[in-house]
Amino acid sequence: MTTLNKTPVTVITGFLGSGKTTLISHLIRNAGGRRLAVVVNEFGTLGVDGEILKSCAIPDCPAENIVELANGCICCTVADDFVPTVEALLAMQPPPDHILIETSGLALPKPLLKAFDWPAIRSRITVDGVIALADAEAVAAGRFAPDLAAVEAQRAADDSIDHETPLSEVFEDQISCADVILLTKCDLAGAEGIAKARAVIAAESPRPIPVVEITEGVIDAAVILGLNAAAEDDLAARPSHHDGHDDHEHDDFDTIIVQLPEIDDLAALTAKIEQMARDLDILRVKGYVAVKGKPMRALVQAVGARVRHQFDRPWNAAEPRVTRLVVIAEHDRIDAAKIHAALGV
Repeated sequence: MTTLNKTPVTVITGFLGSGKTTLISHLIRNAGGRRLAVVVNEFGTLGVDGEILKSCAIPDCPAENIVELANGCICCTVADDFVPTVEALLAMQPPPDHILIETSGLALPKPLLKAFDWPAIRSRITVDGVIALADAEAVAAGRFAPDLAAVEAQRAADDSIDHETPLSEVFEDQISCADVILLTKCDLAGAEGIAKARAVIAAESPRPIPVVEITEGVIDAAVILGLNAAAEDDLAARPSHHDGHDDHEHDDFDTIIVQLPEIDDLAALTAKIEQMARDLDILRVKGYVAVKGKPMRALVQAVGARVRHQFDRPWNAAEPRVTRLVVIAEHDRIDAAKIHAALGV
């Protein structure tokens, strides 16, 4: 049976470590009866987020409905990756009721919305909404959006400063494109931090955008799914630093993979990651760790010097017990030799 109804797609964007995977894990388990499919666009070749989500699979969102695209930004690989993936999901029996797209933490969401105009899929899917996650603690600290008065003072004092840093541009583009902003890590930010984060977001928002505070990705799916925003037809209301550009680059950031043998002490490795992040301006570390004597695999995720780890599942008999970590930093800050030295390779 054919239908003229378009399948809704929710784009979930947000900076590195803002909680996108945690949110999607919650939505998978609490979808309100919807059959979900998930597309994960990772930065780098080690599919950490995809594996986390597959471990959350349930009958309404089985593992085969969770697809990883790690060959580059999906808005840059529309014909090769994005369109075939969407077509394959729509051909499933039964087809999904709703598709979630988790963008890379470095992604600019507006070019992705333009990809929905691709002839093969534009009559079959619509962007139900763009959800931007913002780490309340980090935003309150001014890491991604500078104080406007301070920026103007710097510009007045130094004619060479005529644009913002790549990180703030990514943050602002994500906020500007959103239909709803989810303020995460609120338990870490506290009341004062939340108020500061809200003020920063309000200053960067091109129009009134709802801001919802959440912790550990918990939110009623009805709040963010079913918005009917048709965002692909509303691009003019979503300004970007890159408007007027025919394409966009991802050369501001770089990634390397560090492989280690089994380690003796997980806490010691965590301390090394924290110190490396401080010394080398590392943005993000994520991966899996093999700990001697432990049958379970350890999942490690770091945002700056804030590191979290947990044992997520037993090692499979066929997989090698090695430690593999993805390290992401700005292009001119990443130094493979120093990173390997910091981690003891």
